[in-house]
Amino acid sequence: MSLLTDFRMSRIDNNLGVYGIHVYQGGSVLEEHHFRSNDRENLYSASKTFASLGVGIGEGEGLFHLTDRVLDFFPEYRDTAYPGSEEITIKHLLQMTTGHQSEDFSHYNQRDRAELFFAAEMIKAPGTAFFYEDLATYMLGRIVERTNGSTMLEYLKPRLFEKLEIENPQWHNCQHGHTSCSGGLYLTMEEFSRIGIALLQKGVYKDREIVSSNYVRRLHTEWVNTATKNDPETQGGYGYQVWNCTLPNTYRADGMYGQLCVVLRDYNAAITVTAHNEVNHKDILRAIWREIVPKL
Repeated sequence: MSLLTDFRMSRIDNNLGVYGIHVYQGGSVLEEHHFRSNDRENLYSASKTFASLGVGIGEGEGLFHLTDRVLDFFPEYRDTAYPGSEEITIKHLLQMTTGHQSEDFSHYNQRDRAELFFAAEMIKAPGTAFFYEDLATYMLGRIVERTNGSTMLEYLKPRLFEKLEIENPQWHNCQHGHTSCSGGLYLTMEEFSRIGIALLQKGVYKDREIVSSNYVRRLHTEWVNTATKNDPETQGGYGYQVWNCTLPNTYRADGMYGQLCVVLRDYNAAITVTAHNEVNHKDILRAIWREIVPKL
C-alpha cells in the first residue's frame, strides 16, 4: 500500500481540497502526489516564513540585531508614530507581538504601509500579547530593504532562492515597489518543500548553508502564547513566523486555504501541501497526523 493511500481517500471523504502533497524523510522524497496540475500557487501567509529567513540571513550578515527598535530605521515617521511605537523591536515583528490589536486594510493602497504601521493604535505593551498582523511581516521586508538597499525579493534571490534552486520566483510588491512579504509568493509544491527541508537540516540545503542553525533554533523554540486562538493547531504558540503544531516537536509555515510546509523533527521529515480549502484548512493537518505520520 502506498504511503499516501489513506490520505488520498481522506482528501475525498473530507473534501480537503488538497492540490498536492510531498513527503520528505531522511534525505529523500518518500512520495508525492498531484491531484491537479503542478502550477505555482500563491503561498499566502506561508510567504511569511521566507521573510523570516530573510531576517535571519540579514542578522547573520550584521545588518541589524533582533533587539533593534523598528522606528529607528524610519526616523521620517517618528513625529507621526503612535506613542509607544518606539519600543517595537524586530523580534516583536517576528513574533507578532507589536502591541497592536487591530489592522485596517482600507488605506493599504493610498498611503505608505510603513506609515500606517507606526500610526496604528498601541493597545498593549510590545512583547506582551500576540496579534496576527500582516503589516508586522511587511515591516520585516522594509527593514531588510532599508539596511541593504534592495527589496526583500532581490536580497533573497542569491542568498535563499538560488541556493534552494528556485528560478525566477514571483513575489507581489506593494504599490510603492516594496516586497509585500506577508503573502503573494508563488511557488510550486516541490519548490515550497525546499524551505521545509532546509529548516529540517538546521538551515542547510544540499550542503549549502542558507541561514545559521542558531537562527533556525530560535525560530522554532521561542514561542509566544497564542492560546486565545480558535483551533488547537493555532493555540500552541507562534515563533519567528511559524506556528507550533499539536504534534510534539513539529512546526509549520502556514498559508490561507492550506499552503502548508510542516517540519516534523522527531521523524526527520518535512511534509508539504498546496490546497484550496475554504472551510478549515487545519483539517489537512489532522489528516496528516492521522493518515501519514503513523507510517513514517
